[in-house]
Amino acid sequence: MTSPSASSPAYGSCLCGGVRYRVTQPFRRANFCHCSRCRKHSGSNASAQGRVPADGFELLAGDELLRTYRPPGGMVKVFCATCGSSLFGGTWPEGTEVSIRLGTLDDDPGIAPQFHTFTDDAAAWDPLPPDGLPRYPASR
Repeated sequence: MTSPSASSPAYGSCLCGGVRYRVTQPFRRANFCHCSRCRKHSGSNASAQGRVPADGFELLAGDELLRTYRPPGGMVKVFCATCGSSLFGGTWPEGTEVSIRLGTLDDDPGIAPQFHTFTDDAAAWDPLPPDGLPRYPASR
C-alpha cells in the first residue's frame, strides 16, 4: 500500500462520476463504524472510513451535486444528489479532518481499517468478523 501524497494523490468519486475528489496527504486512521447512522447511510453492516487532514482533501468536481445531512448530535454525512453515493463527512467542510468512505476511492488509500467502533450498536444480523482488530463499544 502506498500512502497518498501531493506527488502521488489518491482519487475518488461517486458512482455516477459527477463528484470527484483527490487526497494529497496520508490518512491518519481508518476504521469500521457500526453505529446505526453509518449503517443507514451506507446501507450496509458498517461504514469503512478513513480520516485525512482537511488540507489533504480537495474537491475537484461536483460541488453543486453535494447534499449534506447533519443528524442531531452526529457527524456530517455528504452524498451525491444524482446517484446517492455516500462520499465523505465527519467535520467537513469547516473542520480539521474529512472522513472519507473508503469504498469511494478509485486508488489505494495506503491504509486499511484498524479497528471497529460502536460495536454495541452493530446490527443483530451482523456477527462481527474474527479479524483480530480492536473493538470499541462506542467511539474510540
